[in-house]
Amino acid sequence: MRVRRRWLLLGMIGASEFAGHGLLLHDLIAIGINHDSASIQTRERVAFAPEDIPRALQDLIAATPLDEAVILSTCNRTEIYGVMSSVADPVVASDTLITWISAFHGLGEEALSTCTYRHHGAQAATHLVRVAAGLNSMVLGEPQIFGQLKSAFAVAEESGAVGSRFASIFPGAFRIAKKVRTDTAIGENPVSVAYASVDLAGHIFSDLSQRTALLLGAGETIELVARHLCDAKLGKLMIANRTLARAQEMAEEFDAAAIMLADVPDRLAEADIVISATASQLPVLGKGAVESAIRKRHYRPMLMVDLAVPRDIEPEVSEISDVYLYSVDDLREVIEENLRLRASEASKADGIVTNGIGQLEEDLRGRQSADVVKKYRESALSIQQIELDRALKALERGEAGVDVLRRLARDLTNKLIHAPTAGLRQLARSGDDGRVDQAKALLGLDINADPQIGDDDKPTLQ
Repeated sequence: MRVRRRWLLLGMIGASEFAGHGLLLHDLIAIGINHDSASIQTRERVAFAPEDIPRALQDLIAATPLDEAVILSTCNRTEIYGVMSSVADPVVASDTLITWISAFHGLGEEALSTCTYRHHGAQAATHLVRVAAGLNSMVLGEPQIFGQLKSAFAVAEESGAVGSRFASIFPGAFRIAKKVRTDTAIGENPVSVAYASVDLAGHIFSDLSQRTALLLGAGETIELVARHLCDAKLGKLMIANRTLARAQEMAEEFDAAAIMLADVPDRLAEADIVISATASQLPVLGKGAVESAIRKRHYRPMLMVDLAVPRDIEPEVSEISDVYLYSVDDLREVIEENLRLRASEASKADGIVTNGIGQLEEDLRGRQSADVVKKYRESALSIQQIELDRALKALERGEAGVDVLRRLARDLTNKLIHAPTAGLRQLARSGDDGRVDQAKALLGLDINADPQIGDDDKPTLQ
């Protein structure tokens, strides 16, 4: 007998459950604020300190309809990416997240809601990729955000907040972002916040070789600032950090002097340019210290650029004559000129993102299909083993071989088709003819369309 065997993908989970099992991007949600939607004052209040994020992630998953979560918090944005539970409504889920953020930071929910953007499904995935590629940054195409997002994902993984969904989606988003970088010139002209700070200094002080700069902090942003200052032939560089060893490490690389943050008031008068980007939750430089430094400088002008959120330099410093204080928001005009060099590449990058999201959905669909096939195969093999063991025991008891084989075939077939049969009945009762036809095709029941199966090939049950 020529019977072509088919794996019945509906398997032991049943047709109706399989139809609702498809998880592509519909359970993805993203909410947040950034430089376009919220003021620096609001961003300061919503920022997460690095040491608080693991605890925040655990509380977030416990208190909201999220099964997985990643928190991204930078000077220009605070965002939460989440995988919603299967019963969650996107609108309700985003409202719950806003309530949670408000409670965590102790600020008014209504004020936060008005400046929060919300994305769901494929739109959330697109936003994630655009953020990773620097297409959603204040500085179009800036590279830092890619590393910051990868770090946020790593922290979430270490905190146990990443499951199988984000383990697929985030690496996929990173691959698309890398393709944007590779296939476009979006990142060829440096226009990061660090670069903009140095560019501003070059406009205010025409000859940087005669100037001294003091950098507060020793993180990635300050390292980029130091690199750009060296490229601009700065005369003298000082690096201040809470940990002297880290300041010394960076100072060696850039031929700079290393000092402690606590010593900044004593050395501040030496600096023509002060650029700050620490992770402190409180200002590290106040109005009094700057006033004292200006007097020691005999009122020679000083440029101060505060790249930190929350801010490192008290806003009142801007009231001091001969001090020019800029925040990250103030750098917009400096950045605009350089953005034009990248703008022509933006539409090309958007096309790559769109195609990439489509490919990501295909990859997820393929992975989902493979998981279902694996689950069904494991179930079928388990049934096979149970029935085979039963048949072998019957033979050992001396039962006739033909009777054992008939019973084995009957019981194995009945158990394998039980779940698909139940699913088909449920679909038929629902009146959804389209899904019934799909199930029939999946089960290989369109006999007339398959020349390899004829009437003689139809299996019969004894």
